[in-house]
Amino acid sequence: MTDDERPGGSGDDGSAEVPGPVDNDVSATSGVSTEVDDSGAGASSRESDDGRRRGLPLWQESILLVGAAIVLAVLIKALFVQAFYIPSASMEPGLVNNDRILVQKPSYWFGGEPSRGDVVVFEDPGGWLGPNEDGQVDGFRNLLSKVGLYPTGGHLVKRVVGVAGDTVSCCDDQGRLMVNGTPLDEEDYIAARPEGVLCDGPMIGRCDWSSGVVPEGTIFVMGDNRADSADSSYHLCLEGETDCTDDPFVDTDLVVGKVFSVVWPLSHFGFVSTPDSFADVPDAG
Repeated sequence: MTDDERPGGSGDDGSAEVPGPVDNDVSATSGVSTEVDDSGAGASSRESDDGRRRGLPLWQESILLVGAAIVLAVLIKALFVQAFYIPSASMEPGLVNNDRILVQKPSYWFGGEPSRGDVVVFEDPGGWLGPNEDGQVDGFRNLLSKVGLYPTGGHLVKRVVGVAGDTVSCCDDQGRLMVNGTPLDEEDYIAARPEGVLCDGPMIGRCDWSSGVVPEGTIFVMGDNRADSADSSYHLCLEGETDCTDDPFVDTDLVVGKVFSVVWPLSHFGFVSTPDSFADVPDAG
């Protein structure tokens, strides 16, 4: 038998040629191909993760943050807390000219109204603001005040002395104000009487006046610096005045809120509370 006739013989050297592992080669090739695909998917996933981590460009994030801060400030100013500054000496010694104060609004939500002794901020009822108390500021600060980022002016700050139904009168034999016939001990928070001033209600030049009954929906307010405050007592129409058009009462709808803190300067920092002097005042009968 010749070499050519031997089974499987095909090589010149007579060695048997074994068929190559075709299936394994295909599987191996597929494996290589799979590894390449996996590597590509991983790179794509990493790029996607990197994109998510990178987020917005810095300038866009800055704009969003500033916008969110402005919206939040507007909401806080409208609903909860607003900053003001003291425009005059009328509330000394407790609140000094140019003090920065915070006013909270929730106390007067849902039908709540100011109580005797509260220090309140209110809009000008008409002609009460002095020439230096109009709160005018330049353009940028005015813009900041609109969104609650700068203290607001153009308002008045006084203490509530009488509420609806009360009668405020001046004064007893010690020069003290009376509410519904009860004298008030106010030495702890009002300014000392200047020399020659005999009572705690001297702004009209006399110490024998009465507010009459405070109408419903209004309050009677006075500054703590009683000798230097254009308050309700200053705007009284006295008996015998025929051409007086003043109105001493402030509509509660004009009240912005209740002062609860002085925040600037830091040397004046503190909380503002309602004094005990009004606790014994009876309700109007």
